[in-house]
Amino acid sequence: MAKVDDLLGQNNEGIEDSGEVLTYKRTFAGWQKNFIYWFAIIMSLFHLWINTIGVMPEIQRNAMHFGFVVFLGYLFYPMRKKWADKTLWLDIILAVLSMAAAVYLVLFEDALHARNEVPILRDLIFAGLAVILMLEVTRRTTGWLIPALAGFFISYALFLGKVFLGVWSFSGVTIERLLYRMYFAPDGLFGTIATISSTFVFLFVLFAAFLLKSGAGEFIIKLAVSLLGHTTGGPAKMAVFASGFMGSISGSAVANTVGTGSITIPMMKRMGFKPQFAGGVETAASTGGQLMPPIMGAGAFIMAQWTQISYLKIIGVAFIPAVMYFLSVAFFIHLRAKKKGLKPLPKEDLPKVTEVLKEGWNFFIPIGVLMYFLIKGNTPTYAASMGIISIVIASWFNKGTRMGPKDILDALALGAQNMVSTGVILLCSGIVVGIVLMVGMGIKFSMLISTIAGGSLFITIVLVALASLILGMGLPVTASYIVLAVLAAPSIEMLMLKDHLIANFGLTAQQALDPNIVNNMIGLIPKEVSEGSLLAAHLLIFWYSQDANVTPPVCLAAYTASGIAGSDPLKTGLESWKLAKGLYLIPIMFIYDPAILFQGPLIRTFENIITGTVGLFVFASFFEGYYFRIINWVERIILAVTAVLLFWPERLTNIGGIILVVLMWIYCTKIKAKKTEEIPA
Repeated sequence: MAKVDDLLGQNNEGIEDSGEVLTYKRTFAGWQKNFIYWFAIIMSLFHLWINTIGVMPEIQRNAMHFGFVVFLGYLFYPMRKKWADKTLWLDIILAVLSMAAAVYLVLFEDALHARNEVPILRDLIFAGLAVILMLEVTRRTTGWLIPALAGFFISYALFLGKVFLGVWSFSGVTIERLLYRMYFAPDGLFGTIATISSTFVFLFVLFAAFLLKSGAGEFIIKLAVSLLGHTTGGPAKMAVFASGFMGSISGSAVANTVGTGSITIPMMKRMGFKPQFAGGVETAASTGGQLMPPIMGAGAFIMAQWTQISYLKIIGVAFIPAVMYFLSVAFFIHLRAKKKGLKPLPKEDLPKVTEVLKEGWNFFIPIGVLMYFLIKGNTPTYAASMGIISIVIASWFNKGTRMGPKDILDALALGAQNMVSTGVILLCSGIVVGIVLMVGMGIKFSMLISTIAGGSLFITIVLVALASLILGMGLPVTASYIVLAVLAAPSIEMLMLKDHLIANFGLTAQQALDPNIVNNMIGLIPKEVSEGSLLAAHLLIFWYSQDANVTPPVCLAAYTASGIAGSDPLKTGLESWKLAKGLYLIPIMFIYDPAILFQGPLIRTFENIITGTVGLFVFASFFEGYYFRIINWVERIILAVTAVLLFWPERLTNIGGIILVVLMWIYCTKIKAKKTEEIPA
C-alpha cells in the first residue's frame, strides 16, 4: 500500500470541525483535558444505558441529555475567541448551572404533578435559567441567527403577536405559561426534538465515531482509489464515492469535507483540475453524504418521528434519489475531464480492489448488522446499539483494525464530543417548534404560501427553495429543515393531494387548499396516497435544506473546501452550486411523480430512474458544453430542451427526450469523427 500513501499526499490538519458548523473551539490540556475526556465517556455510557436497558421518563431523559450537551457546550465554546482563557471560570459556572437546571427537573417533576401542574417560583426560576442558558450556548456554537429566531418566536408568543393584524394576530400568553410549556411540557425544550436528539441522533453519531475510530475512514478512501483511480477524472470521482460513504456515516457536510477533502482535493489538483473545481467537487459530494442511507443527516430521524413513517422506509425510498445525485456530480466530473483532456492515474500505481477488500472487508459487517435489525423491525436506537457492539467484534476479525479498551473509550469520548454542536442546534430548535405549535403558526404560514403561490405547486416549490436558501445563510442544515418542515411541509402536501381531493371527494380547488378541511379528510384518503405525498414533501424540504452548503453567498462547506484547495471561496461556492444541480432537480422529479420513491407501478419507477438519470447527464452536458465533443450554444439549447423532456413526468415526453438523446449522440459523434479525419497525420 506504499503507492497509495504516496498518492494520498499530505493531509491538511488543524481544521476544527464541530459537526454542522465551523467555529472556534477551546483546546484543553492536563487535568482539564482528562476531565472532559471522562465526562464525555460518562455521557455516552448514559445514553447507551438509557436507550437499551435503562428506564427513565422521556422528559427526564431529555433533561439529562440537555445537561450533558450544554455542560460540554459551555466548556468547548467561549463567549468570544479572544476571551477564551480569561472567561473559563465563568463558563464553568454556566456549565454547572446547566446541569443543575437538568437535575432540578428530574428531582422535582413529580412535585409539580402533585400540585396539579401549578408551578411555584422555584420552578419558574429554573425554567427561565434553562431557556436563557440554551439561547446563549446556541449563540456561541452556531452564531446569532438561531437564538435570534427563537427570541422572535418567544416575543411573538408573549407580546409581539398583538401587534400583527388579521390571521397573524395572537393575543399572547403569560411568562409563567410560556416557561411552563418550554420546561415541563412535552412540546418544549425537552419535547419531540430533544427526544430525537437524545435517542436516534446520539446513537448514530456514536455509531459513526466507533466506525471511524476502527479505521473505516481510511478503508473508504483506499477503496475509492482502487475502484475509480484509473477512470477518467478518477481522483474527483473518488471524492464522490468516498464522500457518499463517509457522509452517510458522519451526517455532516462540513465534517465530510474536512475528512475526505484533505485527501481528495490535493489529488484532484495534481491531476490537473483547477483548485476551485476540486473544492466544488468535494463540497457537492460531501453535501450529498447526508442524503445517502443507511445513516442520513439528523433531519431524517426528525422526519421519521414527525411523519410517523418508519426510518427503514425513509432510507429505502431515499436510496435511489441519493445515488442519482452522486451520479449527477460524477457526470460533471467526467465531462470536465474529457473537455480538458485529462488522463487517468496509471493503473500500476493503484492498489488492487481485492487487496483493499482483504484489509477492510470486516467494515461491512456493522453496516450489515445495522440493516439487519432495521429490516427485522427493531427501532433505529436498538439497531444502532447492536451496530456499535458489532463494530468492536468485527474489528477483531482483522489484525490491523482490532479495537482495544483504549480505542473503545476514545470512541465513546469522540461520539459525545461530536454530538455537542448538533445537540445544541436540535435542543434550541425545540423552542421554536414548541412555540410554533403553541400559537398555531404552521397553519397560518401554509395559508400564506398558498395565497402567494395561487395554488401553484411549482411556485410553492420555488418559494420553499428561496426560503431554504435564505434560512441557510445563518441556520445549519438540520435547523433549516426543522423550521421549513414545520412551516411549509403542510402546503406542499396539500397541493400534492389537491387533484385527488377534487376528483374523489368533489371539493372545489379552494376547499382542497384549506388546511382545516384537508386535515379533517386525511383519514379518508388511501394510505399510499397520503403517505406518499407526506414523505415526498418532507424529502423535498430535507434536500433543499442542504443547499446552504453549496450556494453563495454563504456556503459553509464550500468555504471549508476552498481553505483546503487554496482557492477563492466565492468561485469555489459557484462551482459547487453548479455541480450540485441534482439537489434541486431530483426533488422536483419525485414531487411531480412519486414513482421514483416507489410510490406507484414498478414499471413507472424504473422508467423514471432511467429517464431521470439520462436527463441529469444531458443537463450536465448542457452546463459543461460538452456532449461527446465540445458543442456550440445552439446544440446546448437543444440539450436543455432534451433534459426538460426527460424530466417531465409524462411517458410521451420521456420517449421524445430519449429520441433526441440518440439523435444528438449520432450527430455529435459523426462531427467528431469527421474533424478527426481532417486532422493531418
